[in-house]
Amino acid sequence: MSLVVSENVPLKPFNTFGIDVRARLFAEARDEAEVREALVLAAERGVSLQVFGGGSNLLLTRDVDALVLRMASRGVRLLTDDGDSVVVEAEAGEAWHPFVLWTLAQGLVGLENLSLIPGTVGAAPMQNIGAYGVEIKDVFAGLTALDRQTGELREFALEECAFAYRDSLFKREAGRWLILRVRFRLSRNARLHLDYGPVRQRLQEQGVDAPTALDVSRAICSIRSEKLPDPAQLGNAGSFFKNPLVSAALAERLRGEHVDLVAYPQGDGQVKLAAGWLIERAGWKGFRDGDAGVHRLQALVLVNYGAATGQQLWALAQRIQADVAERFGVSLEMEPNLL
Repeated sequence: MSLVVSENVPLKPFNTFGIDVRARLFAEARDEAEVREALVLAAERGVSLQVFGGGSNLLLTRDVDALVLRMASRGVRLLTDDGDSVVVEAEAGEAWHPFVLWTLAQGLVGLENLSLIPGTVGAAPMQNIGAYGVEIKDVFAGLTALDRQTGELREFALEECAFAYRDSLFKREAGRWLILRVRFRLSRNARLHLDYGPVRQRLQEQGVDAPTALDVSRAICSIRSEKLPDPAQLGNAGSFFKNPLVSAALAERLRGEHVDLVAYPQGDGQVKLAAGWLIERAGWKGFRDGDAGVHRLQALVLVNYGAATGQQLWALAQRIQADVAERFGVSLEMEPNLL
């Protein structure tokens, strides 16, 4: 057995909120064989298997009475290359942003708008991560997952993943599928996505008139660094709430009451509201209760100022949800997974 298992392990280094809880058992899987060993061991010990990536989309509210398996597999490879369209495969344990930078160094277009998002490659499809007009589904070429119920490998194509806004089959069936590697279809000549005003504005400020994918990545890294705190300096999980989808009628009513409402009409007739705007308008931006708080520059981000517990952050999130629902009639959904 090559899997190294430890007991009573602090998880503070393995979640970006910096919540100080412990795992009953902890191991890191470097390949598929060690993943399978972990499944067998968990069954033998009579505990569940809880898979971690970068710990950037978790809110831990208690000690974890399970075998926590951190995906540590590494490897990036080109599978196909026809001169323009390229399929790249990455192991689940690869850190997301360095992987994006690797694709840019190869002259590939497609992931630049997803720069500086924390986490790992394997976790990216679960949330269908997205930013500045691009989501994983837009560049997805397939993935390999292990069925934890049968032990069989399964290949997933785009239509089988049920991708939605910050959602997927793998998130809804998190106890079944364990993602091992993910494939992306990228291009050397694809059109850049510059539809979001802040991106164009930042490129203009930087004096970039004919941007490359690398220029877009640098602009987005600059914007994100200003808006979102570095988890190494201030514990957080990025955007804590999803932007809610509401009916056109509700959006119109709110716009009549708030002329500066930030809203984006969707193709299905619904309207996506900016959760950050709702939270800030409700007065929560910069709020702090002990070491649990809302970031002073970005109302969408809950932060741990040092010693906040997961329970305290969860309680704060629930207070914000209740207040926004009372003020605007809008339900906010948490983006991180609650454990």
